Amino acid sequence: MNSRNGLYLLTGLNVVLLAVLLAQQLQPAFAQGEPPVLRGRALQIVDSQGRVRASISVLPPDKSAAAADQAETVLLRLITERGRPSVKISASERSSGLSFAGPTGTSNSYVILQADSQTSSLKLRSENGRERVLDP
Repeated sequence: MNSRNGLYLLTGLNVVLLAVLLAQQLQPAFAQGEPPVLRGRALQIVDSQGRVRASISVLPPDKSAAAADQAETVLLRLITERGRPSVKISASERSSGLSFAGPTGTSNSYVILQADSQTSSLKLRSENGRERVLDP
């Protein structure tokens, strides 16, 4: 076998391998049947500038004297583009609740819905200081 026939043979083999590889790449991609589980201690969603806009975290129990042995709490925060956590949802063994804060620049307008032990309440407060608490 001379060198010219060997080059033709190698070139033909390369063309066949290239065709097989291209055929595999052109097949449609299918999603996996069962998506994997994402696990971690916290999750943060950031915007295009790298600012945290949403977070889910597990807060350890607070053992301070004022907290009276507060339980471990899961907290979801939705944060405005200026860094204000406007929506909070929390859950622990003892209580759960959600709060909505007013826009950036306000400090007194908010809504708090809370279920604590065997009681529940809804607290509404306006920026002008007016407040209403609804207890069942």
